[in-house]
Amino acid sequence: MSETPSASAVRSPSTSARVARLLRLAPLLLAVSVLARMAWSLLSPNGMNLVDLHVYVDGSAALLRGNLYDYTYSEFTPDFPLPFTYPPFAALVFLPLHYLPFGLVGVCWQLLTIGALYLLVKMSIELLLGTRGLEPRWTSIALVWTAVGMWTEPVRTTLDYGQVNVFLALGAMVAVRSSRWWVAGGLVGFVAGIKLTPAITGLYFVLRRRWKAAVFSAVAFGLTVGVSYLLIGSEARRYFEHLLGDASRIGPVGSVWNQSVRGALSRVVGHDVQSGPLWLTAVAVLAALAFFAWRSLGRDDLLGTLLVVQMLGLLISPISWSHHWVWLIPMLIWLVHGPLSGLLGSRILAGCWLVSILVGVPWVLSFFQETIWLISRPALLAWLGAVNVVGAVAFYAWVIYAGRLTRRRADRSPEPVPRPVP
Repeated sequence: MSETPSASAVRSPSTSARVARLLRLAPLLLAVSVLARMAWSLLSPNGMNLVDLHVYVDGSAALLRGNLYDYTYSEFTPDFPLPFTYPPFAALVFLPLHYLPFGLVGVCWQLLTIGALYLLVKMSIELLLGTRGLEPRWTSIALVWTAVGMWTEPVRTTLDYGQVNVFLALGAMVAVRSSRWWVAGGLVGFVAGIKLTPAITGLYFVLRRRWKAAVFSAVAFGLTVGVSYLLIGSEARRYFEHLLGDASRIGPVGSVWNQSVRGALSRVVGHDVQSGPLWLTAVAVLAALAFFAWRSLGRDDLLGTLLVVQMLGLLISPISWSHHWVWLIPMLIWLVHGPLSGLLGSRILAGCWLVSILVGVPWVLSFFQETIWLISRPALLAWLGAVNVVGAVAFYAWVIYAGRLTRRRADRSPEPVPRPVP
């Protein structure tokens, strides 16, 4: 599933030389990128706000007072005091961080996030190319993708907020790469116990007919719930029996930062569509597109099929903040280096996605929303705010079309004429 000959054949010698020079400088490029990012964090006035990391650390400490889900953080977010919205097991995982100086935790968290991004990129390449992905050239390519990926909106805002998204994506990636059902299922259940969104990876196991991994992911998640009830029963009961599913508690559904289909539809029609007929219809259409995209990919395309599932999870979740979309980095890798990389449509789609997330369209549009709570807005802004949803649908549509196109070409290709045996 490497780059097709048609893509490599069009490279001129000068282009190849520039690529080779870039790859030689890849370690330096990443080092400069990391230093620039840490300088921004440490020297800019708001660089170490890390509001979500405060929620993880200070919120988990509220366990000691028995009021985890009454906690809010508002020092840098006065328009929306941030509550602890995660499963109670997450508070148990984060609690030890409370005993360390927050500045140290913040610096280490950002550096570890960058390290996790590199591993996510490296594993994406290996999932795509197999053992070829271990070659030094592909290690250099992974360094370049990491250096660039740090400045895309999903990762940039993950670093700004001190979010956990890259770690969760890495956990899911390690899980699907493992051939051991108990490792694969256990990891997915564990990360879903910290934040519910990675649970969609269980669908990947089902579609792959990895039944043991699928079942054990549910069992492992159940164990995180059981541990929560055992150790902090009152908070666990409050979350699972009252707070689970309350999207309004997570944040403003209509904010442009919410790039789920529910957020996009709500902005277009001017009110929260909730889980009504319009949302259900959209989910049915997206599920159908995901199904046909899955069918259009080769069964050996492990990265492509994983992306089909993860995109569906981001789209149908009630709230998918722009920093949840870290799976766009593996998507770009698949488009640029995957089985369809030789087609013009893949390059166009990759270019559009790269420009969008480097600019940060939701970030730009956030300056035009009067408050994060206002849903109704001018039509142009509402449609522009659907950028990730439109891009994900375009990804599905392209995979379906290109997959069928390549199959038709393969069917029309003449059978090789056997040589006579001398």
